[in-house]
Amino acid sequence: MTASPSIKVIYDTDPGVDDAMALYFALAHPAIDLLGIGTTFGNVTVDQAAINALYLTELAGKKIPVTKGIGSPLRLPMHAPPVHIHGADGLGNLPVRIPVKGRLEPRSSAQFIVDMAREYPGEITVVAVAPLGNLSLALELEPGLPQLLRQVILMGGTLSEPGNVSPVAEANIWCDPHAADHVFRAGWKLAMVGLDVTHRVILPLSLFERLAQRQQHPATDTLLHAVRFYSRFYSQRHARMAEIQGCFGHDVLAFIYLVCPELFTTEPGRISVTTEGPALGQTVLDRDSHSSQSKACVQVDTQACVAAFERTLMRPWLAS
Repeated sequence: MTASPSIKVIYDTDPGVDDAMALYFALAHPAIDLLGIGTTFGNVTVDQAAINALYLTELAGKKIPVTKGIGSPLRLPMHAPPVHIHGADGLGNLPVRIPVKGRLEPRSSAQFIVDMAREYPGEITVVAVAPLGNLSLALELEPGLPQLLRQVILMGGTLSEPGNVSPVAEANIWCDPHAADHVFRAGWKLAMVGLDVTHRVILPLSLFERLAQRQQHPATDTLLHAVRFYSRFYSQRHARMAEIQGCFGHDVLAFIYLVCPELFTTEPGRISVTTEGPALGQTVLDRDSHSSQSKACVQVDTQACVAAFERTLMRPWLAS
């Protein structure tokens, strides 16, 4: 039996605890070929995001190109990173970091996306789990990008679930609504994995403790430290989370959708973003727009997603 070809991916991220979970899921999954990482502001500054991406990949023994991207919203003022959620360093305030030697690629994240899309036309999926400035800039550099990419999967937005930065807005979209609206309207094949599904999937802290015990490695120790910090925040905010000691997986759901789309129920339509007023950052799905290639996830098989995450991370994927 011939093995299925791997899925070429560029990961656009602002690591971030759940971004780190998603990165390690991508590195561990046998069907994902991670071509490179773009970084941006959001959970941390863009400089810290680039530092974290380099650190996490090298810690795991992987050589993945890392690029630095946009450092602020396209039009709006910059918001301070949520240090109470991810820590000042984005990884739960690590007490010490192992020295790493990795260096950033000289290209910007937007240019890297364009260059790779031209090199592998029709093959690359961009998984974006941060504010969408890098993709917006990439569209400016290459207006034909929607025809060059296989698809875009993003973690962001919400339809019926209350927002996590305002009553109607999710953080990644709210941080740079103009970039997000540009990306949603670009005409490519796009899937929005938003709070409607990510708030249904809770990853227990005990899972990460088992992972660190099963695969004793600096990478799993670092992830466990970060998740403990992250889980404390959610346990203080959500009674259900306090009961089970866990956290939302948010960003990793974008990768689970990539490899297991059958676990999600989606609704098609044109997605747009409110860019001013009290509903700033709200994502709106026009279900009557039959010509759109966009869709939004509205339901998810929670237990199957947790099982897929655990099964993938428990594989022997880390270098000894």
